[in-house]
Amino acid sequence: MEEIKDLDVIEELLETKQYTRLRQKLSDINIADIAIILEELGEEELLKTFRILPKSMAADVFSYLEVESQQYIITSLSDREAANIINNLMADDATDFLEEMPANIVKKLLSHASADTRRDINHLLRYPESSAGSIMTVEYVDLKENMTVEDAIQRIRQIGVDSETINICYVLDPKRTLVGTVALRYLLISPPDAVIGDIMHENVIYLNTLMDQEEVARQFQKYDFTSMPVADNEGRLVGIITVDDVVDILQEEATEDIEKMAAIVPSDRPYMKTGIFETSKKRIPWLLLLMISATFTGSIITSFEDALSAVPMLTAFIPMLMSTSGNAGGQVSATIIRGLSSNEISYRDVFIIIWKELRVAIICGVTLAAAYFIKLMLFDKSGIDVAIVICLTIIAEVSIAKVVGCTLPIFAKRVGIDPAVMASPFISTVLDALSLMIYFSIATHVLHLS
Repeated sequence: MEEIKDLDVIEELLETKQYTRLRQKLSDINIADIAIILEELGEEELLKTFRILPKSMAADVFSYLEVESQQYIITSLSDREAANIINNLMADDATDFLEEMPANIVKKLLSHASADTRRDINHLLRYPESSAGSIMTVEYVDLKENMTVEDAIQRIRQIGVDSETINICYVLDPKRTLVGTVALRYLLISPPDAVIGDIMHENVIYLNTLMDQEEVARQFQKYDFTSMPVADNEGRLVGIITVDDVVDILQEEATEDIEKMAAIVPSDRPYMKTGIFETSKKRIPWLLLLMISATFTGSIITSFEDALSAVPMLTAFIPMLMSTSGNAGGQVSATIIRGLSSNEISYRDVFIIIWKELRVAIICGVTLAAAYFIKLMLFDKSGIDVAIVICLTIIAEVSIAKVVGCTLPIFAKRVGIDPAVMASPFISTVLDALSLMIYFSIATHVLHLS
């Protein structure tokens, strides 16, 4: 609500060309809120407002904007203005932005950026996408073992303003190997002549540059740190990752998993910024695959035409049985996929999980079958033989669905496929075919159909 009020004020100041008051107003608003407000403005107003921002705020606001807005701004600014933005961004934010830009614009921007900025960005760009090295920042406070506390505080004063965080300082030896960490609070309460090597924490937990970003997030969750150092294979400190980067990772990974679980090719663009053709392109491949695989269901029904013609009533229960099996499989697959993503479940647990889900399936299946048996007898007035077929099918298909729903994601991860792919749409398609085969097999034997 506060953002809407601020937006109204800013639009009014722009319309009446009260730019001095607009600049003062912007100075009083949080940079994240400014970015949200800018996204609501038209392109011309967006650029005009961004130019009015105080220089000390411009780069910070820029890092919060959507990629499309960033591209529009950076291509509308002069080379000098654009280079100033790039130079004042944190290296990881600048790298993320440049990865989304066309190569010719990246080349132009880097040619006007400072030598330090080019070095830092090129350093980050060499790491694989979604690795710890690609998301780290190189702005941190490093200290030497033989420094005194007074020397350390003086160094923090010199480089702290350009560092991502100063809460934790990293102690390096002459080869830049990470040998310890020291918290700012310990520096403040220690005697000025105390030596860093004597007060530092030596048991350092660090990330490797090639570690996948999902594992990075798990490490932050495990140790409850606000920042973690990133070292290369020789143990040399090359950067740090802060918890705000991890929040972005979690959001990105959760969005990707949700899209895969809904049978959509993941997209890195927001829904409202994605065109209809691009959205269609992301959805059509999986829809085609699922449609083709669903033809097996039709083939199964066709192969049992004689049974259906002998007892037409069997047809009425097909939707319910298919839906029940799909729902049962979807329940367990969602649980298993979540367990795999949080490392709670691993491949070695597969037999324990199958045994557990089989027992759960029996309880669920018998309960559902009993409830449906009552419905068939009291309301549908079905024959006892048809009721037995339906109830046996429910118990069998729920059992199969639970086993399939728990094993497919585990085996998928085992062979290197994202378990989220094995979610509801895919599993439901598989279970539709299995439930029909079970249904008609039971009906054939119980009702003595040829």
